[in-house]
Amino acid sequence: MTGLPPDNERCNGIYGEKYRQRPELRGERCEQRKLPGTDFCNQHFIPDHRRCTARLSKNHPTSPGQRCRCWALKGQHVCGFHGGHAPQNKAAAKRRIIEERARTLVATYGRKIETTAVEALLDEVQWTAGHVAWLRDRVQEIEAQATDDDTENPLVWGRTRRKTGGEDRGETHEAGANVWLKLYQTERAHLVRVCSEAIRAGIEERRVKLAESQGEQVAQAIRGILSDLHLTAEQLALVPDIVPKHLRALIS
Repeated sequence: MTGLPPDNERCNGIYGEKYRQRPELRGERCEQRKLPGTDFCNQHFIPDHRRCTARLSKNHPTSPGQRCRCWALKGQHVCGFHGGHAPQNKAAAKRRIIEERARTLVATYGRKIETTAVEALLDEVQWTAGHVAWLRDRVQEIEAQATDDDTENPLVWGRTRRKTGGEDRGETHEAGANVWLKLYQTERAHLVRVCSEAIRAGIEERRVKLAESQGEQVAQAIRGILSDLHLTAEQLALVPDIVPKHLRALIS
């Protein structure tokens, strides 16, 4: 071969079996010059985080036992040859892609708001508690519906089955119920964590102290107002009944 770069500057990549430009080079070493700091050319260089993490077999003709040089499939850590086309790996890849897209959207559209650590933690407790209550009702609705349709099978949360026309249709229903059950369990576990953090932070104790402090300030303000009004004895006698009534209405 003429016009090739020196051997120590030549790409170590191998033309694949599907190389179309020059089919006669399939399986041969690449003829291009490798990129500075790498052992491969533009065509064969793969960033480390996108490269298949599997190891080649000990009987591989060119790189026995070394890391695979193929691209990992999108959302995966391995190439198609090393299991990337397996149904469970494709499903996991789809989930990772969706999660990554969600993180990108949060980073793009999220914004800073004025809050404190205490307020943020308390808000998280309240929101999560609402999520748990809603999801619990949803799972119970699914379970109740399944019980009405099929009373022969024992009822286990998230694992109910239906029979329609003699055919067992439980697989689809079971999968759907399990999705809601998993969400419920995840949110419940998160609620326990944030509640524990809130307890450690002493949020409820701070709220009680703040309420007591505010209540004392209101009481002082009311006493000052009543003193400045120079009420009669009959009017002062009505204060213990009228003021608490209006304060309770304001709180409720």
